[in-house]
Amino acid sequence: MTFVVTEACIKCKYTDCVDVCPTDAFREGKNFLVIEPDDCIDCGVCVPECPVAAIYADEDVPPDQQDFIPLNAELARKWPTISRKIPALPDADDWGTPGEGNWGEVGDKRPLLKR
Repeated sequence: MTFVVTEACIKCKYTDCVDVCPTDAFREGKNFLVIEPDDCIDCGVCVPECPVAAIYADEDVPPDQQDFIPLNAELARKWPTISRKIPALPDADDWGTPGEGNWGEVGDKRPLLKR
């Protein structure tokens, strides 16, 4: 098992999860984070830290988000490691307000993912 970052992270990129990862498994893109499955030790400490509930155990990824499992693996090979918390994107609250779970209200964010 590994953990997977899903659509809710696109255009938000809150990095609270990065700060708690004991293995530096997170990789940083321009407007999204991914988890390198080979580095993830399945500890799950990142899950409660994500303010937009974008991280799931691979076996619990919702059916409409399954494409993010291979996407995390693919992009993790291309993007640099991030190991410290940085500010969220300037308009992150417009795309998913922490604690309010409204990220789904903005519609399909997949086309907005910058590779």
